[in-house]
Amino acid sequence: MTIIGLTGPTGAGKSTIAALLAREGFLVLDGDRIAREAMQPGSPLLPRLAEAFGGDILLPDGNLDRRLLARRAFASEETTALLNALTHPEIERRMFDEIAAHPDCPAAVIDAAALIESGISQKCDLLAVVLAPQEVRLARILARDGISPEDAETRMRAQHPDSFYTDKADVVLLNDGAHMPETEIRKITERLHT
Repeated sequence: MTIIGLTGPTGAGKSTIAALLAREGFLVLDGDRIAREAMQPGSPLLPRLAEAFGGDILLPDGNLDRRLLARRAFASEETTALLNALTHPEIERRMFDEIAAHPDCPAAVIDAAALIESGISQKCDLLAVVLAPQEVRLARILARDGISPEDAETRMRAQHPDSFYTDKADVVLLNDGAHMPETEIRKITERLHT
């Protein structure tokens, strides 16, 4: 099975591209969904997170206090790196277990914002990056997340520049409103058949 990594900055429109690829018959794995599942009660990841960030990040019902974990994990580069070191292997394992459960699928798409940072992109046969101009991304984030323009701009500034993605990409897809997403995904399907 061909594994396609799909990534890009927030608001670029990865979900739109992923939905179109799913319509093409590709298995699409939502990295956010898998990350949430990895942090559900009963997950082997939760005790490791509690050991690293304090037992009080687990609520009495066994659920994770995500805000408290985020406050502690994103307090410094070191604690963020620790969070990533603990979570990325479990998320990756779940992704590849899901791929293995669908052996008849021609291709799997891993849609994940931190695909490159986690190292999962190195296990992909093709890395597709979705980009859009800053103003388009800002409008999408505001509509999607219901946050202030200032908070949206702060999120965008915290992201890597486009060159971080394009330098590693096999395929660059523009989802800017001028380019038709259906036309852009042909770049992936054509690449798979060469």
